[in-house]
Amino acid sequence: MAKKTSRPGRTLLVFFISVAVLYGLAALGGTWKPRLGLDLEGGTRITLTAISSVNPTKLEEARQIIESRANGSGVTESDVTTQGNKNIVVEIPGKNSKNLVDSVKRTAQLRFRLVYGQPLSGLPAAPTPSASPSGSPSGTPSPSATATPKAGQASPTATPKPRVAPHFADASPTPSPTATPSATPLTTPSATPTAPVTTSKGASIDDPLAWVQDPGDEWLAKYQAYVCPAKGKDAAPIADDPSKPLITCDDSGGKYLLSKAVIEGTSLKSASAGIPQQSTSWAVLLKLKGGAVKTFADISRKLYANGGLFAIVLDGKVLSSPGFTSPILDGNAQITGSFTESSATSLANSLKYGALPVRFEDPPTVEIIGPSLAGSQLSAGIYAGIFGLLIVMIYCLLYYRGLGTVVIASLLIAAVVTYATVLVLAKAAGFTLTLPGIAGLIVAVGITADSFIVYFERIRDEMRAGKSMRVAVEAGWLRARMTCLAADAVSFLAAVVLYIFAIGVVRGFAFALGISTLIDVIVFFFFTKPMVTLLARRTFFNSGNRLSGLSRETLGVDVQRGGTTRLAGGQA
Repeated sequence: MAKKTSRPGRTLLVFFISVAVLYGLAALGGTWKPRLGLDLEGGTRITLTAISSVNPTKLEEARQIIESRANGSGVTESDVTTQGNKNIVVEIPGKNSKNLVDSVKRTAQLRFRLVYGQPLSGLPAAPTPSASPSGSPSGTPSPSATATPKAGQASPTATPKPRVAPHFADASPTPSPTATPSATPLTTPSATPTAPVTTSKGASIDDPLAWVQDPGDEWLAKYQAYVCPAKGKDAAPIADDPSKPLITCDDSGGKYLLSKAVIEGTSLKSASAGIPQQSTSWAVLLKLKGGAVKTFADISRKLYANGGLFAIVLDGKVLSSPGFTSPILDGNAQITGSFTESSATSLANSLKYGALPVRFEDPPTVEIIGPSLAGSQLSAGIYAGIFGLLIVMIYCLLYYRGLGTVVIASLLIAAVVTYATVLVLAKAAGFTLTLPGIAGLIVAVGITADSFIVYFERIRDEMRAGKSMRVAVEAGWLRARMTCLAADAVSFLAAVVLYIFAIGVVRGFAFALGISTLIDVIVFFFFTKPMVTLLARRTFFNSGNRLSGLSRETLGVDVQRGGTTRLAGGQA
């Protein structure tokens, strides 16, 4: 006697709740239309032009880095090519934000420097001197580090922008036992900094911690005379010598006097964007390597104690000047502030995939391009998929009759789940649907139908052996499921291998095929099987109705007088 089955109704309920959750996630994306590729919808073309002719090897190296930034996951279907000996052309599906353009064109020379002056006192005067002290009196510190003004900015008396000031925080899951407790705010009286005492000569530039306290008259005079460069195409690149102090600005026009570089971007082991634990805001997560871990630990201790700031300089411009909420001893840090998902991801990709060996003109040429394929080809692909699906459904209805309704329902459910998955992946991973990707989804229809055929034939074999439908459903399932899993495993392995070794739109085909294969397994186990179990309890199916697809005539079984059973047309 077959083992009693689990409750199919409960399985179906959990399955439909999961599908509803999937559509809820898709709704959070704000659109019900899949992202289409360059061949179907067009997109944005970014042309990067080198300032001068460059070595073809360096141009190709730059192309590979930009391709990694624009198509890091391999499913956004971006196209990056070289053109002549000066140009790199980047074509990205859809209308893209400025963050993506900036991520593509950044040279990504990352350096960490110390900021002259202290958050609460000792700031150098602006180009137009002001006798008024800036901000709140130093004796009344702000209770939160987020209210700390940037050190070294051109207008210390200006009202700060209503935004979260960036700061470094320890990204380790558990704090180091030797770390100074971070519960104390950065600007508490115990950490109140003292104003720098500047001498005419100043401290040595080779001692950054001492230099930011005493840069000397020469560097202060240079700082007073410095004017932030104009933005735009004619803006000259900022010379950034890591062995010397740097006077530069940020995007908002704030002016900074910085020490020599204390940590180079080459010491960065990894960079990623994410929402840290116990936080609701996006951050850039950094992990340092080598000697930079100890250097960063020593500096973070001292800057945490005196309220100093640590500038992150990207391509000669100050990207951020965070303070410290606690010493960071193991090289795992996170930059928090006014980040959005796109800006944090853009910065992380620029840092993660390295510096460009070529400097390009700024700004690049950005234009909107149309689809490379005619709209009739997209329509033809969609019609082909619908036509193929209808043929499979009609065949299953004619051959399996009543059981064919299970096939139709399963295929429709698979289509519904696939559509929601495409929407979620488009938002979460940038998955872009191209014509080869649509082909991968169509091919998966045959894979899904194969699973049903294997299972139904096993049920029919068990019933030919004299078992009732309810027993045959469970016995056939035990034999059919391993066969179906083996077939799906082969298809999924082929998709994985193709995705790893292929390039361009072929990876999109492989990705779509792999996703569809996984959906087939889910639908087969959590919808098709419970549905057949429920139908087996209905008289229409277990009584052998001619339209059920399980009648003796359909199974090829005939009953002779005396109870002898034989196959129709054969011997007993």
